[in-house]
Amino acid sequence: MNEERTSIGFLARLFGTFAKVGVMTFGGGYAMLPILQREIVEDRHWATEEELMDYYAVGQCTPGIIAVNTATFIGQKKAGIAGGIMATLGVVFPSIVIILLIASVLTHFADAPVVRHAFAGIRVCVCVLVFNAVVKLWKGAVKDKAGLCIFAVVFLLSVFLDVSPVVYVIIAAVTGILLTQMGVRGK
Repeated sequence: MNEERTSIGFLARLFGTFAKVGVMTFGGGYAMLPILQREIVEDRHWATEEELMDYYAVGQCTPGIIAVNTATFIGQKKAGIAGGIMATLGVVFPSIVIILLIASVLTHFADAPVVRHAFAGIRVCVCVLVFNAVVKLWKGAVKDKAGLCIFAVVFLLSVFLDVSPVVYVIIAAVTGILLTQMGVRGK
């Protein structure tokens, strides 16, 4: 970590970048993933696709929202503890402000038909955003037959078993290690 990365200017840039992600994203952590990918990998080059997918995996296994956890990991990587704090604050700040504003108004109009219909449309939109995130993650993660098999097994387990995502990540990690040791996957 060089001096520039710990400067007030860079910390402000971390906050601003993650605040932009936070303010542009509706639908929660998974809906943020495509925007995080564009901002962090494509625009800022603060992480590679593989690193971002690793952050997603660890973020899924740790308490909290995946996008917040990912922001914390990236901020810490780029500027230490101060960077992790600024990135985290940046990604949650817009949500806090927006939720406070909506909560102050929504309680009076929650039962109005137009509000109910608006939320029905928003839910459909969020499904599409999450689906797009899955497609992008798929393209970066499933690169060979072994990856496809790991995907299929974890997918089927997750459909039929109600188990913590941590278990699935551990199963996939162990399987990846075993397949590499057996020579099925490249080292």
